[in-house]
Amino acid sequence: MGMTSIWHWLILLVVVLLLFGAGKIPKLMGDMASGIKAFKKGMKDDDEASAQAGAPAPQVTASTNVHETSAEKPKV
Repeated sequence: MGMTSIWHWLILLVVVLLLFGAGKIPKLMGDMASGIKAFKKGMKDDDEASAQAGAPAPQVTASTNVHETSAEKPKV
């Protein structure tokens, strides 16, 4: 039984409002929005700094070989 009924959503909304209060929710959303803005500004500043230095932006690769990492451990 999923949360598809409107009654489930209304009960959840009432519980959230009771826990956090009506005044706290906008404050939490504002704090989250300012955090996202600060993160985006930091990323932009980092990209500009690396572009001014002439260095290409570092690229992150997720490919790791399991055999290479296990070969580094000493065998007992």
